[in-house]
Amino acid sequence: MRKGISGLAQLAETVLRQKPTSGAVFAFRGRRDERVKLLYWDGQGFCLYYKVLQRGRFPWPSAADGTMRLTSAQLAMRWEGIGWRRPGWGAPPVRVG
Repeated sequence: MRKGISGLAQLAETVLRQKPTSGAVFAFRGRRDERVKLLYWDGQGFCLYYKVLQRGRFPWPSAADGTMRLTSAQLAMRWEGIGWRRPGWGAPPVRVG
């Protein structure tokens, strides 16, 4: 998880054989599944989103070739730390007010 925008864009191009400026969202996870970085080209430049879970892990099935395609709903659930095969929140929502 030490790579920045340039390093992740290079990984998308060389390892994943994808054009990083294609408009796709590229997700990179840490070894212990508690950190995720999302790389996205918005037409003007790269956006990098980084999230670290305080408790639990991001659900992540193994991919045979290191890549997988997700729907936007599946990616949103991953980002929230919810497994789409067995949906469930890691912690109940907190009531404010």
